[in-house]
Amino acid sequence: MKSFCFKLYKSDKNEKLHKQINSSGLIYNHCIALHKRYYKIFGKYLNKNFLQKHLVKLKKSEKFSYLKKIGSQAVQDITDRIDRAFQLFFRNVKRKIRCSPPNFKKVKNYKSFTLKQAGWKLDEENKILRINGQAYKYFQSRKISGKIKTVTIKRDNLGDFYVYFVTDAKDFEVMTRTGKSVGYDFGLKKFLTASDGKDIESPLFFAKNSKLIAKACKNLSRKKKGSNNRRKAKIFLARIYKKSADERKDFHFKLARKICLEYEKIFIEDLNLKAMQRLWGKKISDLGFGEFVEILKYQATKFGVEIIEVDRYFASSQICSNCGEKNPEVKDLKIREWICPKCGEKHDRDFNAAKNILKFGLGHQPSKEIE
Repeated sequence: MKSFCFKLYKSDKNEKLHKQINSSGLIYNHCIALHKRYYKIFGKYLNKNFLQKHLVKLKKSEKFSYLKKIGSQAVQDITDRIDRAFQLFFRNVKRKIRCSPPNFKKVKNYKSFTLKQAGWKLDEENKILRINGQAYKYFQSRKISGKIKTVTIKRDNLGDFYVYFVTDAKDFEVMTRTGKSVGYDFGLKKFLTASDGKDIESPLFFAKNSKLIAKACKNLSRKKKGSNNRRKAKIFLARIYKKSADERKDFHFKLARKICLEYEKIFIEDLNLKAMQRLWGKKISDLGFGEFVEILKYQATKFGVEIIEVDRYFASSQICSNCGEKNPEVKDLKIREWICPKCGEKHDRDFNAAKNILKFGLGHQPSKEIE
C-alpha cells in the first residue's frame, strides 16, 4: 500500500466537511458508550458486526439523524477503528503493558473519516474530488499511481483539510547494494552517535520555539472564552506547534535520506519509548525518535538499505568495545565517560555504545554482552 496526501483548497464548502467529521465524532462517542455499558452488564467485549447492525437501525430515528450526514462506509470504518483499538488494548494487557482502553473524545478534537469503494468520485485531470455529491478542489503535487482503496479526509488544528488516497501501488524493487555499515546510539544531547564518528546533533525544534509558544499560551489565557479573539489566538498557537512539527519531519526525512545514501547496513537500538518518556518526557517527544525510525525504514526500502534493530536488553553502554569486558558499575546514566578496568581503554558512553551496536549487529559479539 502507498499513500498520497494533498491539501484541499480553502472554501466555504469545507464547512460541510467540518459537520461530517463532527458527526463522525458523535458516532465514535456513542459506540464507546455502548461498549462501556455492554461490558458493565455482561463483562464482555461488544462484537463489531452487532454494533454495525445497531447503527443501521439508529439511522431511522430523528435523534440520530446525523448518521445520514456521512456515508455508510464511513460509519463502518469508525466501528473498525474502535475494534482495532480494543484489539491493541487486549494485546498490551497480555504483554503486561500499562495502557487504557479506548475512551471518549471531544468532538472538536476528532480528526477524520474514511471512505472505501463508495461515497466519493475523483476527477484527477481537473483536480476535483466529489464527496457525497459535493465537489472539492485539491492541490495536486504528483500523479496518483495504482488503484485507490480508501479515501480519508483529515482536518488539522488550523482547520485545514487534507485528503489521503491509499492505493495498491508498488515501488520498483531495489536490490540490496554493497557498502559501509554503521551503528547508531540514540541520545539527548546528540540525536545520533555514530560508530564511525559522524554524529548528528539534536535539533530540538520545540525548544527553539518555546519562548514564542509560552508567549502565545499567555496571550490565549487572557482572552474571553467563546470570543472571536480567543479563537484567533488559539489558531495562532496551533500554527506555531505545526511549524515545529513540520520542521522536525523535514529534518527526519532529509537525515534518513542522507544516511541511506551513505550506508548499506544500519544498526540501531530497539527503543523502549514509553520508558524514555517517563524519564525525559518533553525532550523525547521533541526529538521524535519513533517517527524517525519509521521514516528511516521507509527510506531504506527505496535505496536497498538494510535496517537491523539490536535487542533493547543488550548492554551496549556497559561493555568495553575494545576487549568485551562488561562493567556494571557504569549502568548509571549520569556516568558519561569511564575507563575499562581490564584493558584501561577510556570510553565515551554513547560512542562506545554505538561501536558495540555495530559489532553485535555484524555478528562479532563481545563476550558477556547480555544481562
